[in-house]
Amino acid sequence: MKLRKWLKLFFTLQDRKLSLVLCPVGNDYYATAKTSLNFAPVCQWRANAYKLMQESDPTLGSDPTGSFRGEASTTESSSIPEVLTLPADTILTGRYKIIETLGIGGMGVVYKVFDLELSRTVALKTILPELAATPAALQRFKQEVLLAQKVIHKNVVRIFDIGDHGGTKFITLDFIDGVDLKNLILQRGKLPPQEAAAIIRQASEGLEAAHAAGVVHRDLKPQNIMVQKDGQVLVTDFGIARSNQSRGVTQTGAFLGTPEYMSPEQAQGEEVGAHSDIFSMGLIFYEMLTGKLPFHANTMLETMFIRTRERAIPPNEIDQSVPKGANDIVVKCLEIDRDRRYQSVTELLNDLETFDTSKKVAPAIRAKSRLRKVFRYRNWAAGLVLVLLVALAAFMFRNWLTPKPVTMHTPVTVLVADFDNPTGDPLFSGSLETTCEPALEEAPFINKYNRSQARTVLGRIQKGATKLDEAAARLVAIREGISVVVAGSIARKGAGYQISVRAIDPVPGSVVATKQVNILNKARVLGSVGSLIAPIRTALGDTTPESAQLAAAETYTAGSLEASHAYALGQENLGIGKLAEANGYYQQAVQLDPNLGRAYAGLAVAHFNLKKQSEAAEYYRKALTLVNRMSEREKYRTLGGYYIFANNYEQAIETLRKLVLLFPADAAAFTNLSTAYRNVGNMAEAAAASRHAVEITPSNMLRRYNYAANSMSAGDLATAVNEAQRILQQDPGFVYAYMPLALSTALRGDPLKAADFYGQLEKVSSLGDSLSKMGQADLDIYAGRYQDALQLLLSGIVADEKEDHSGELADKLVALAETYNALGRKTEAATAADRAVRTSDLNDGIHFLAARVLVEAGQDSKAQRLATDLAHRLQKSTKSLSLMISGDIALKHQRLSEAIDGYREAQKLNDSWISHVLLGEAYVQARLFPEAFTELDTADKRASEAADLFASNSASLRYLPVLYYWLGRAHEGLGARDTALETYQRLIAMRQNADSADKLLADAKRRIGQ
Repeated sequence: MKLRKWLKLFFTLQDRKLSLVLCPVGNDYYATAKTSLNFAPVCQWRANAYKLMQESDPTLGSDPTGSFRGEASTTESSSIPEVLTLPADTILTGRYKIIETLGIGGMGVVYKVFDLELSRTVALKTILPELAATPAALQRFKQEVLLAQKVIHKNVVRIFDIGDHGGTKFITLDFIDGVDLKNLILQRGKLPPQEAAAIIRQASEGLEAAHAAGVVHRDLKPQNIMVQKDGQVLVTDFGIARSNQSRGVTQTGAFLGTPEYMSPEQAQGEEVGAHSDIFSMGLIFYEMLTGKLPFHANTMLETMFIRTRERAIPPNEIDQSVPKGANDIVVKCLEIDRDRRYQSVTELLNDLETFDTSKKVAPAIRAKSRLRKVFRYRNWAAGLVLVLLVALAAFMFRNWLTPKPVTMHTPVTVLVADFDNPTGDPLFSGSLETTCEPALEEAPFINKYNRSQARTVLGRIQKGATKLDEAAARLVAIREGISVVVAGSIARKGAGYQISVRAIDPVPGSVVATKQVNILNKARVLGSVGSLIAPIRTALGDTTPESAQLAAAETYTAGSLEASHAYALGQENLGIGKLAEANGYYQQAVQLDPNLGRAYAGLAVAHFNLKKQSEAAEYYRKALTLVNRMSEREKYRTLGGYYIFANNYEQAIETLRKLVLLFPADAAAFTNLSTAYRNVGNMAEAAAASRHAVEITPSNMLRRYNYAANSMSAGDLATAVNEAQRILQQDPGFVYAYMPLALSTALRGDPLKAADFYGQLEKVSSLGDSLSKMGQADLDIYAGRYQDALQLLLSGIVADEKEDHSGELADKLVALAETYNALGRKTEAATAADRAVRTSDLNDGIHFLAARVLVEAGQDSKAQRLATDLAHRLQKSTKSLSLMISGDIALKHQRLSEAIDGYREAQKLNDSWISHVLLGEAYVQARLFPEAFTELDTADKRASEAADLFASNSASLRYLPVLYYWLGRAHEGLGARDTALETYQRLIAMRQNADSADKLLADAKRRIGQ
């Protein structure tokens, strides 16, 4: 409602000895009349709320409660309705157990609850049934979920889901151990200026993230700003927020918000935007500094009218102890004319940094790049962790001959946008961008953001969008916490071309550095990249002389523009998983430029992902002959990737250590290093390396998944579950994240809940269904339900063949062979094992598991051929697998000494979990019980490594129960009868619903007298 309508109503009611009061509905206020004679409310709260909901939603019928009668009440009504709260221990939807009631508001009740499914404490917010019956209120409730989930930031409360329990609608959100800012002000009065600035800074950072996501809050007030006990500040309650991409819950002229903290335009019922939130933030800062609000009158309506006409009294005129810097910030926020306020929250944060000198960014970075905060959307400690990491690496590897000195610099993530190309020549599209990336990454502190991933993120922000122009790249950068966007253009100039490049701070959109060159012809386009990027790197803090930058660029620039264009298309397709298309473009690139080593490396990676090991090996060989045509960073990346591919993990670790020492911002290097560590059995180092990758690129879900998987294998199941949940909250379609979530849950002793997670996974995609069937079959074998596993595997194999999921097909064929063996169907087991080998190309883990099945099926010669083949691959890990297969053959024929020697040698080469189990079993059969206990107890302590035995995104918990049979035998052999009984009971508990075919279970029961 416009202000003039309010005033007309106000004066009309005054003539009738009535005045306007504001009746709260949730966090909003609606007008109602109040007599000046006895001040009795004309309407009861609920009736008033419903009547006003009718006004905003004319489709509503009459008040279902019948409480509005239009009569004056004789007693004062409370502004908060009487609400029946749910008692403690009530469980909603079978999942949320109420701990206590946190508070009652206008919309409903907030509870502290325990999420039984995810084992965490959250808050649960309900909506009153009578309001839930109104479309307007229910839409507002849903709006809070939809808009809050668009804003992912450490200073914004996360909303997890929306539910319904017996008609009670609710949402779940972060539980905050703290107090709202309003209560803090009431308890303490005005706050010290530095503390107030720190609170307003954090709230503004959360608000900045909301605005970047296109969300205007529209109801900022101290009650909606929470301060945790640890000092973290969170913005909450997006119930009446509005998205720039939608018309929201209310239309222009609707009166929603909290009057004390409204902007002038909001008070007049006008369209509001980011400027309105900034005004409200100024009022909150004012109240923290002075203990009071600036606008006062006899009625709320008059107070609202004053702020549309009169400027606020500066806070330092109310309290002279308010510093000038803080005073000036508040005054600028509270300008009546919105064009005279801060034009963005980013501008407000810049002035807060100036005022609070303890929180300024490094002067060198500000002077050179004007980047307000490199790490605004990252974990604030990431920079410190990286400094410590590199210092530790320098100490650990101090005996290395370091190729060049490293100057420490805060890591900077850069996204290269699509260059503007008005020439119409398609050869320029993608060519310049992919040549700029290695030039940028020659600076050790720069980490490129994958352009294909950026397009995926853009498609989520703007449905269907694919063009990553400067504006789109800035949106992605703001969403993902990327430090810098590099954009550019190429245009015709006479007979030649003009190329320009600029680095941009994505939040304010300010230009950090720019460079423009003119070239004579197309042949010189790529050669100009070095001179274009050099000033960008310098502005971002690189101290490498420009001459050295230009010299390095000459070594990795493609020989032709056409080759660079084809390589760019290959990179784009590889990044989005279109491997066949990527192969085609890479092949074009190497045909056009046979010296383009990067393209051969791309071919190797693509074929490796297709599990075509032979082709991948050939392309890696070609790439390695051309490493001198790569940038320094690409050389180490290619070598490290090759060594991992070749299972030469020790060499991979050495190479990748050098890479992270030279380029400490290289998240991909840390990810590959974690893979190498994992494959030599060093799970703690694997988890640590993957954690550092996440700290550098916290929004990269693939790296976060890697951290979850490695944490699981390292035995840190809580981190594995938490990280997997974080991934799925942001991207429910990230199928692999379900694996550590389900497997860690099973390792925690809840296979039923793990099965539920697999059930969710099967609905995500065809790949998700494939992984789900393997996971559920793995759980069935784990539980000894071989017939159930058999059906799942057979149906999964048919689906994999149809969908061409060759890697998952091989996993299922090996599990099928093991299942047939357990059921005594040896011929079928051997057939499935043979097929698994043929399907898996050079997959070492599949060949090892298939060979073990063949040994059990009585086909020793086939198993030995596989062992010989693994031995010929020359790496320690493959030799270890070969020796274990030979050990299996010896153990089957009771050549115990030979078996033990084989397993021992295998373990020396690669300290794998399964080597301890097999050696322990051999010791038991040789009646060497102390030695058996040592090996099997070690395997028990490292039980989490059994979840994904070969780090292949495939469930393998089925190998774990066997451990407890042999560990029980070891305890029994040592005379520890009670401990043996307890250990056998662990096996029996795992397989309480097992088939009769389970021989180990039957023997365990016999041994304890069942």
